[in-house]
Amino acid sequence: MPIARRRFLLAALLPVLTVGATGVLAVATGQQTSAEATATQKQGPDFALTASTTSGSVVQVVAHPDDDLFFMNPDLSRSLTAGLQLTTVYLTSGEADGRNEANGAGAKDPEQPADRAHYAEARQNGIRCAYAQMVTGDRTSAWKRTVIPTAGGGQAELDVLIARPQVNLVWLQMREARNPTAENPDSLRGLWNGKIPALGAQLASGTPVRQQSTYTKDQVVRSIAGLLALYKPTTIRMQDPTPGRYHDTGKYTDHQDHMYGARFVQAATAAYAAQVTDRPRFSVQNYLGYHNGTLPHALDPQTAETKIGFLKTYAWLDHENYCGSPSGCGDRKVASSPTGRNWAQSLRYARADTTSWLAAGTGGRLYAFAALDGQMAVWTRPGDGPAAAAWTGPQLLPGTGIDPGASSARLPDGRVAVLATRTVLGPGASDYRREIVYAVQAAPDGPFGPWQSLGTPEGVDEEGTSAISAPAAAVTPDGRLTVYVRDSRRTLRAREQQPDGVFGAWQQLGGEDLQSDPVTAVDSAGRRQVYATTGKSVLAWTQPAPGAPLQGPFPTGLPATTVPLSAAPEGAGVRLYFRRPDSGVVRTALVTAGTGKPQVSSVSEAGGRAGYGAVGVAGRLLSGRADTGTAGTTGLGGPPAWTESQMLYAGAPAGVLEPAGATTTAVLGLDAELHVTTTPPPTRPQPPRTPWHKAVPPK
Repeated sequence: MPIARRRFLLAALLPVLTVGATGVLAVATGQQTSAEATATQKQGPDFALTASTTSGSVVQVVAHPDDDLFFMNPDLSRSLTAGLQLTTVYLTSGEADGRNEANGAGAKDPEQPADRAHYAEARQNGIRCAYAQMVTGDRTSAWKRTVIPTAGGGQAELDVLIARPQVNLVWLQMREARNPTAENPDSLRGLWNGKIPALGAQLASGTPVRQQSTYTKDQVVRSIAGLLALYKPTTIRMQDPTPGRYHDTGKYTDHQDHMYGARFVQAATAAYAAQVTDRPRFSVQNYLGYHNGTLPHALDPQTAETKIGFLKTYAWLDHENYCGSPSGCGDRKVASSPTGRNWAQSLRYARADTTSWLAAGTGGRLYAFAALDGQMAVWTRPGDGPAAAAWTGPQLLPGTGIDPGASSARLPDGRVAVLATRTVLGPGASDYRREIVYAVQAAPDGPFGPWQSLGTPEGVDEEGTSAISAPAAAVTPDGRLTVYVRDSRRTLRAREQQPDGVFGAWQQLGGEDLQSDPVTAVDSAGRRQVYATTGKSVLAWTQPAPGAPLQGPFPTGLPATTVPLSAAPEGAGVRLYFRRPDSGVVRTALVTAGTGKPQVSSVSEAGGRAGYGAVGVAGRLLSGRADTGTAGTTGLGGPPAWTESQMLYAGAPAGVLEPAGATTTAVLGLDAELHVTTTPPPTRPQPPRTPWHKAVPPK
């Protein structure tokens, strides 16, 4: 761990909650969820026959009321429907200009003076109504509002849904920036950057909190970490800490509160992982914010309509005072545009949307990688025995700060390399950065060596907010790595390992408007190909012959996608998989390299109806989110519907076609457990597929 990072975490030590913690925890956690109870009833002597269901607990931390509705739904509503324990923490009151009127009507109305306390309360009321509707179908379902102490020395409001006590809302009620991008020292950005010593509160008019708290930087970190210690989530949802800038204007592509609020959450999760031992393992999911509005719609019309319906409840469209509050029952600013600025029709992950985190070792051994507790977790399946044999793990590799998402590559001698990005925190704002790291096995099927840093193609964080993509890796026949990454200017960069093992400087490979993580594959002729989506199409970089320099970028002429892209070698070409905007159906095209511009087949439907996120590929078996959000599989060219599980999951799926013809597909559940399903070779007289089940047997 870097010394600067250790010092920062030591400064963020979280005290143990003592005042009222036992009583609050009893109210907050509720009873066993229906999914967990069902899974328990199904437990039998053969764990592999116990079908996976959605389980675990979720804590979401957002900057403002409605960030969860715009950017984390439908993940949010589906987690609630599954019966999970779910808590959302709001860092600021979202008081803005204090005028609760659609279309800014109140700004010119002297009868409607600014009242930030009442506007903050109206937004709280709208959130409570929207959550009540998502959970019970009744927007007026009652809440219990109380006060709890924070580990940072202040007080927060805790709202518990009486009809479902597992659903909690926590309001820290700090002051918001009151402008998406403009410099304002009295903000989370100013606090993070040391422009102010402490940030004050903006209490909502109806809150039971009476203490006007102020928070230093470390107190904010301790407060968030203390809430994580209280709820002990298995999945933590947060916004994007590195959204990047528009290079023509220099403005952030997201609200500054979203970005800096997420950085506080990063620091808090690191402190929580380091200081709290009596907890389950957890994964982190990052969500894209305002940038969704510039990209094709990722959700199908029915899912988008349902999501917008909850936003309409939050927006208090009917203007009737059904909540009984003098402040109003929702956010009238949203009433003029419940879809936001083209945000509501999409959900995108800012991290963990890669599908190359499942790798084959030697002799049939498999490795799965995911970031847990800020470290890289490794699960292993032995090579001997049936394909559905039990896995072992997770083993956490030494080293912290590992971001969500992992990529892997197999070296010619059978060793496996794992790659990721790592966030480096420090006591000062200038210490923050993201960098590319990798670890390689010391021998085939042996232990992994230490993390090695490839740095970053960025200069300093302030230039582009460290907005680099996840890495993709290619391997030469003699075992050297080439690592590809999208930089903050949305161009492709590469760093190549030399024969002596040392990596050369970052190369500029061009392209513009790159949106996806890059993907790479090698065709049957040994030619390497690299692809990345733009907002309108897909760009290609190809080798005209094995070992030749990569050429491109070439336009493929492919249609717009929802951004995530997967690639798999197929014969003399590479087959690409992506989703159709405003639909979610999986599409595919075969690209063949040669001298000059690559040849692209016509686009066809690959099976799978609706859903969102990346698509995993294992031979002709595809995996991804079905239209209900659960893990689903389908065959290439098969029926339009997904074969669905009963399980929601985090990140992206991954799959491997094994030498004997079996396919193994894996996802990381919301319980932070690895779940797998295996399809035996078609020549064997066996059931077509094992059910989704936990890879590691329950103890």
